[in-house]
Amino acid sequence: MPVVLAGERIAFDAIGTTWHLTTDRPIEPPTRARIDALVARYDRTWSRFRPDSAVNALAATGGPVDLGDEAAPLLGLLAQLRDATDGAMDPLVAASLEHLGYDADVRLHPLPGHRPAPSSTVEVAGSSVRATPPALLDVGSAGKGQLADLVARELVAAGHDRHVVDGSGDLVVAGPPVRVALEHPFDPAAAVGVVEVADGAIAGSAANRRAWQTPDGRRLHHVLDARTGAPVESIAATWALADDAMTADALATALFLVPPDALEERFDFRWVRMRTDGRISASAGIRGELFR
Repeated sequence: MPVVLAGERIAFDAIGTTWHLTTDRPIEPPTRARIDALVARYDRTWSRFRPDSAVNALAATGGPVDLGDEAAPLLGLLAQLRDATDGAMDPLVAASLEHLGYDADVRLHPLPGHRPAPSSTVEVAGSSVRATPPALLDVGSAGKGQLADLVARELVAAGHDRHVVDGSGDLVVAGPPVRVALEHPFDPAAAVGVVEVADGAIAGSAANRRAWQTPDGRRLHHVLDARTGAPVESIAATWALADDAMTADALATALFLVPPDALEERFDFRWVRMRTDGRISASAGIRGELFR
């Protein structure tokens, strides 16, 4: 991804992946410290892989638990998408992922069959969240995008009006256009196209990421239909472009589960989608080139 900013490019690990920040001038130590504190707080709140996280406290007690100022917009968006996908996309899918072995220990040894997401009522009042009965949340479908937006907000507050926040596939771009390659889900060294992003965000999801194989040869991945608990088999990769990364991230997941027009009725975004048979489709208004 070529970036034409002549300031600084730093890398750090957070929430299980590597991040890169590219800015128009060096990032001052106080700004970096605020970003580090933000990332640590977000992980401590939302990571289902940490036994001391707030979402694990919610799973243990049902709450109410304080999940911070990010709770209302994040869980509100996921509630909208649960409705838009007829329940196929649901943060309660955490139980289904754990059934398939994608748990806190990342043991990747699934139990037999599939487990649909449990029924639980999640109530949000400001930063306070209650789950009845108690249930574990997985916000991986939108959380990384939200964190990218929050990091970008810190950069803007410090005067970095031109920047790129890259959370390993969730990008926030402020300033000149950036050309982003869309990684081929069957060949990480190739691309299915290139799109242009300016003053907005792009997020992608692919069945080859966070994928594993069972001892009996079944191939599993992390994008599940919450109604069945089974991985989606017809879609290989998706990309969504929106004004903010949280929305783009969530819509990239939703594109695995429903046709794009079911989402275009409710959200302002652009998209690219590749099926497992190699067919690629895209929305109108995409700036770039697809290698069909």
